[in-house]
Amino acid sequence: MSLMKSLGASVVVTVPTAAVTTTHLHHSSLSFPLPSMPQHFPKLNTVTNGVSWRTTTSVRTAVSAVDSNGTTEKETESNKKYHFVVANAKFMLDEEEHFQEQLFERVRLFKERNMEQDFWLVIEPKFLDKFPNITKRLKRPAVALVSTNGTWIKFMKLRLDRVLLESFEAESIEEALAFNPVNLEFEKPDKWVAPYPKYEYGWWESFLPPTAQKQQV
Repeated sequence: MSLMKSLGASVVVTVPTAAVTTTHLHHSSLSFPLPSMPQHFPKLNTVTNGVSWRTTTSVRTAVSAVDSNGTTEKETESNKKYHFVVANAKFMLDEEEHFQEQLFERVRLFKERNMEQDFWLVIEPKFLDKFPNITKRLKRPAVALVSTNGTWIKFMKLRLDRVLLESFEAESIEEALAFNPVNLEFEKPDKWVAPYPKYEYGWWESFLPPTAQKQQV
């Protein structure tokens, strides 16, 4: 030890370079080795929400595998949903001032856009048997405006006001539009005071389900 002091030698601790890389800090005549991050250690990617890139990659791989097997495809429902507003026949077909115009205007729109008609008038529909809370409030015979377009039916509820709104599911359009045959008779008013001509009896026949239209022929 005395020999080393006399020579003024620096004390150096040797660390194997295979494990660490040293960086020397020089102060006066002393040189101390400082360990740095071993170069062979892998760098970790940023962790997001506590999930590493390896976990994310594994999840993505699993999802891709499920998709490739086709097990995530949406199942098709056999039943279709129908929406309707309903009221007594006299109000719907003989009294409401703008109902006829609303339906004919919609038919015109569908023809211009080459769209298939998705609404019908059903006189005494059989599906009303499923709605006792509605039938007890209805005068009979009743008429329902039925459509697969729920948004439009809600609009018609606001437009017609004095109607009841509901929906149901059916396996086929024939089931949805099934009806009980009935003869409609409306009394003519003694005096017609409106500025527009009164509806002609039977104007609604073109909006009936196909089976009902055949019976009208």
